[in-house]
Amino acid sequence: MNWITSLLGNLNYGTILFLMLLESTVVPVPSEFVVTPAAYHAAGGNLNVWLIILFATIGADLGASINYAVAYFLGRPIIYSFANSKWGKMCLLNQEKVEKSERYFDNHGVVATLTGRLIPGIRHLISIPAGLAKMHYGKFLLYTTIGAGVWHSILAALGWYLHAIVPEDQLNDKITEYADYIKIFIIAVVLIAIVYFLIAHYRKRKYIEGDDNTK
Repeated sequence: MNWITSLLGNLNYGTILFLMLLESTVVPVPSEFVVTPAAYHAAGGNLNVWLIILFATIGADLGASINYAVAYFLGRPIIYSFANSKWGKMCLLNQEKVEKSERYFDNHGVVATLTGRLIPGIRHLISIPAGLAKMHYGKFLLYTTIGAGVWHSILAALGWYLHAIVPEDQLNDKITEYADYIKIFIIAVVLIAIVYFLIAHYRKRKYIEGDDNTK
């Protein structure tokens, strides 16, 4: 954790990618304290905010792909065994959290890979049930990229905004303070996304049923 803290104090495109890779596996790295401070410095001219979002999203894709591959090839017993192990607990992981991510995936289908990237507690684990379900990797990567890109864009926008109103020594406190507002916003985004996909699925099914009736 001291090593991760040192990386957080030296944010550049490489460390952003690496930290977001870790965050999308099982290592407890809070993306709020990576992307938001990076965007804060980008507003001061030290980094490019679009490259921050790009490298953060690439890192998330890589980390999620690791989870996906482990779940795909090793299966549920190995995943649960790790979650209940000493190493799993060091990563703040347990079987209950894995089961929670599986229930979310089962309840929302493949779209959960997109919306789950926006939900704290689900975000870094949603790739595991996708791998267990043998979800098509191309679709998995597309949804992961969209979800991670939206999440990182929100955090980057927050960091850019805070640069205008908060001195740097108060930044982390403000990020914590805004966390509840972010969660409310994210829940709204997720609900809108779920409604959109449900409507799209319903229209597609009605179209197929109508096409079958004409034959």
